[in-house]
Amino acid sequence: MAHDPDSVLLAAATVESGEGFTQSIRTGVHAFVADEPPSHGGADRGPAPYQLLLGSLGACTAITLKMYAAKKQWDLGTLTVRLKLVREPTGERVERVLRCADTVTAEQRERLLEISGKTPVTVTLLRSMRIETRFAASAD
Repeated sequence: MAHDPDSVLLAAATVESGEGFTQSIRTGVHAFVADEPPSHGGADRGPAPYQLLLGSLGACTAITLKMYAAKKQWDLGTLTVRLKLVREPTGERVERVLRCADTVTAEQRERLLEISGKTPVTVTLLRSMRIETRFAASAD
């Protein structure tokens, strides 16, 4: 594989197959497992690949928003990012719902929505799918 001198390594992982569909994943000093649920022939020893994908997107969203809020000295309280991956006839899309403290103003929420659309993992995924983000309604 040719190396482009302008390339930047963003992440690396090694995945080794185990018993059945169980996969051992190593990335840096971290190790974890992925698998499929029994309904797909797995043993459910870890999250399925799509669950890992959503976890990555959610973690990147939360980290980026917390960094931004800290810089602005905004108290988000507990920030929660809920995600669903939905397959439709036209392709896949992600529903992303944010929840934070009620003290965060409407203007701050609008800015956080804007920032969530620019997080690194979001930008990567947007190259191939739509990601829709909204704040949870009080009753969600």
